[in-house]
Amino acid sequence: MWPGPRGTGTALHASLPATQVQGGHRHSPENDVDLFAHDLGFIAHVDNGAIRGYNVCIGGGMGMTHGEPATFPRLSDVIGFCTPDQVLDVAEAVLKVQRDNGDRHDRKHARLKYTVEDHGVDWFRAEVEHHLGTTLDEARDFHFASNGDRYGWYQGEDGAWHYGLFVQNGRLADFEDGMHLLSGMRAIAQVHTGDIILTTNQNLIIANVPADKRDEIDALIHRHRMTRDVTPLRQASMACVAFPTCGLAMAESERYLPSLIDKLEDVMHKVGLEDNAINVRMTGCPNGCARPYLAEIGFVGKALGRYNLYLGGNPSGERLNRLYRENIDEPTIMDELTSLLQRYAEERESGEPFGDYVIRAGIIAETTAGRYFHGAPA
Repeated sequence: MWPGPRGTGTALHASLPATQVQGGHRHSPENDVDLFAHDLGFIAHVDNGAIRGYNVCIGGGMGMTHGEPATFPRLSDVIGFCTPDQVLDVAEAVLKVQRDNGDRHDRKHARLKYTVEDHGVDWFRAEVEHHLGTTLDEARDFHFASNGDRYGWYQGEDGAWHYGLFVQNGRLADFEDGMHLLSGMRAIAQVHTGDIILTTNQNLIIANVPADKRDEIDALIHRHRMTRDVTPLRQASMACVAFPTCGLAMAESERYLPSLIDKLEDVMHKVGLEDNAINVRMTGCPNGCARPYLAEIGFVGKALGRYNLYLGGNPSGERLNRLYRENIDEPTIMDELTSLLQRYAEERESGEPFGDYVIRAGIIAETTAGRYFHGAPA
């Protein structure tokens, strides 16, 4: 929960970031769970330290199938606001609506996102309210500031300390260069009395560390060389596992993205963007496990060494991207992105994210809804 360590539940796919109000001032919440990518999400409304309720979001999902435009990623919709004592009843009502109306004949059309898309958001809300026996309140205002993780030491509202550890593509291992993440986490687990949290961005949080234990944890992190200086670009990257683990993979992802990031870092440095974070995600197939369709730069595997390139997501996880180039190899990827990053460095407005720039500059059309993902009206 904001602003300490957070995580997701899985009734369907569920997520739970929060918005915070203190003394009349609203603090921007962190969408670190990519709430709009899930079937069911709750955005907590916190007032003076107490949760007053939740905005309810339904109908998100990432998966699609190459060559089948009837399948598409979709962002969830906010349908209302519920009180804390209503949360489980609302979740159960959403499940019942999907149970009674979800497609049982076509597996590719079985997700809740298609039920919402086929029947409409207003219809779905009415069905949820029918099962609840009451109406949902109108949604509360909120604004997401980002969707990444925090790194290093930070303190929660309760005074407990948490350490955010960057784990590239979620691979916890002892590497040949002397970075021993696996051994280090094993040593930390033996002395740590708090929690170890896996984040939805493939990183770790060593959570609820007493103040007098920080030096001990720091010593283990240093001894096992568990951190290194990495660019904002690399911190904002994510890949699915793909080959050799996943039988659905069409192209490399986890084993390939780090080397592609190396090359993109060189470009970013040459054009003066080395301190900028651009959200880059890659998957080996179109099922979207690393949520590539929300990325500012997304890669989706088509065949060995070939990817679809998507552009136009935003850093807060609230906009889908769109296909920019199809079935391209690494030299083409680098040619395209080198040119685009050079233009971005020269033409961007102050504070303008890359995903916003490519839309403003007319490089890619904005995707305003999942049904338009494959090239419909902007």
